[in-house]
Amino acid sequence: MQEAIPLRRLLVVDPCDDCHQLLPGLRSIGWDVDSCELEAAVDRPCDIGLLRLQPFHLERPEAVKDLISRSGTEWIAVLSQEVLRLQNVGDFVCEWFFDFHTLPFDVSRVQVTLGRAFGMARLRGQGSTHVEQPEHELLGDSRSIRELRKLLGKLAPTESPVLIRGESGTGKELVARTLHRQSQRHARPFVAINCGAIPEHLIQSELFGHEKGAFTGAHQRKVGRIEAANGGTLFLDEIGDLPLELQANLLRFLQEKHIERVGGSQLIPVDVRVLAATHVDLEAAIGAGRFREDLYYRLNVLQVVTAPLRERHGDVRMLANHFSHFYSQETGRRPRSFSEEALVVMGNHGWPGNVRELANRVRRGLVLAEGRQIEAADLGLSSAQSAPVPMCTLEDYLYQAEHQALCDVLNRHGDNMSVAAKVLGISRPTFYRLLHKHQIR
Repeated sequence: MQEAIPLRRLLVVDPCDDCHQLLPGLRSIGWDVDSCELEAAVDRPCDIGLLRLQPFHLERPEAVKDLISRSGTEWIAVLSQEVLRLQNVGDFVCEWFFDFHTLPFDVSRVQVTLGRAFGMARLRGQGSTHVEQPEHELLGDSRSIRELRKLLGKLAPTESPVLIRGESGTGKELVARTLHRQSQRHARPFVAINCGAIPEHLIQSELFGHEKGAFTGAHQRKVGRIEAANGGTLFLDEIGDLPLELQANLLRFLQEKHIERVGGSQLIPVDVRVLAATHVDLEAAIGAGRFREDLYYRLNVLQVVTAPLRERHGDVRMLANHFSHFYSQETGRRPRSFSEEALVVMGNHGWPGNVRELANRVRRGLVLAEGRQIEAADLGLSSAQSAPVPMCTLEDYLYQAEHQALCDVLNRHGDNMSVAAKVLGISRPTFYRLLHKHQIR
């Protein structure tokens, strides 16, 4: 029995008489055709869209842009001679539509264009990994990101402090928000403060608040960030930049669970879960006297480490497509896919700025792209800059491993060859043969 060919869904928006005359023929060759006004089109699923472009669409293009951006498929514009004469119609169609047709229709050409658009939409769907997710979501399918999501699922329900460590741009605040969202405190405030971004003379007031008249310019009482987070989660980003005096005050709060506003004497109980993040080596900072050891152990009850993007193999393409959709609304341009060269260059790039760098480059690419795809140059990357380090063969790697193992065992047991061979799990003759092979001794 021959397998039935699935219907291809075509949505015709703001159809004209010519459009209606075209539809029976399209149904006869396997298209499942639906039609509606523009206002209702966003809620209609389709594989391909056909839009009769009219002057009022060009006067108020936001609705058309929103429809095309949210549908995630290819659209074909239908243009009358009147619309063709309008200013900027060419730029608008080239920017937002896969193709266009002028009235009256050439039926055979329409059928070919619809088939090409359907094929392109399927290819785009296979390459795109954009998923509608909550605003704060850890995207990716690499092993490190899967393990991170699993770990956060275990840590979120607890009340213990968590220290989040990782390079700049790896999503430490995103981790903190995920912990809050999955915790019992999710309906209460999430308050973030960057300890390195607030002037030192203001940070105590920002954290603990102040009473009216506490200092020059304090014209009214101010509730601090810690108090504002009561019942919820307090996220202290770049905790390594907190001045030593404030470290002592924070330690006291963690121990006693209450604060005093600057200029006040009243003890104010505050119930918060504290999450902290840093990209600096806190152990080295303790050794240098820049960070309190007792505060370190208060914050480092549980620990999360965010992986740099260069170690998240396979996630670059998914994240790039996500940012293309995310920033398309801000830039006023339709989401774009990436050329093959751009994907190769992104895969080879070291991403010193991590996910933050990727987001900014995609944002730039959306603005600069002139074609239907974002090219490597639009991202500010070149093939020469991102050339991969040549890979060795498996035989090369095995040779290097053997050589290193021999050097290591000789450094430790060089005065006793029998012991050295036994440590490596080989016989003495094999050991001497390997020494000769690697020209050692």
